[in-house]
Amino acid sequence: MRHFPAVVVVASMTISFPLLVGPASAQVAGRAFDRAAFEAAQTAGRPILVWVHAPWCPVCRQQQKTIARVTAEPAFRDMHVFRIDYDTQKALWRAFGATQQSTLIAFHGRRETGRIAHETDDAKVSAVIRGAIA
Repeated sequence: MRHFPAVVVVASMTISFPLLVGPASAQVAGRAFDRAAFEAAQTAGRPILVWVHAPWCPVCRQQQKTIARVTAEPAFRDMHVFRIDYDTQKALWRAFGATQQSTLIAFHGRRETGRIAHETDDAKVSAVIRGAIA
């Protein structure tokens, strides 16, 4: 399991993050990865999903549907979903130990609870996401 170094950023802990961002025709789950917000969520013990995403990736498009559906449930209101752009943030996704786009990494605070890559099976993707609140 990989752990990201944590820095306490108290101001970031009070920001709420919208589940979907972008134009209505191209909504993508989560928000662009922000190290300070990620570390604040870890410090606060929040459920976190890091998603290595590429806009051209058909697997990512399928995962988007599952991520949006599962994280819309009331139990996930405190979940932080962060996107890492596969094409432009190579050093970042490598730091998380990812090797390809369509990688999902779930955390509960600093503890990694699961990961899955290049998977579209709804039950398998959902299980990884749900593991962050267990």
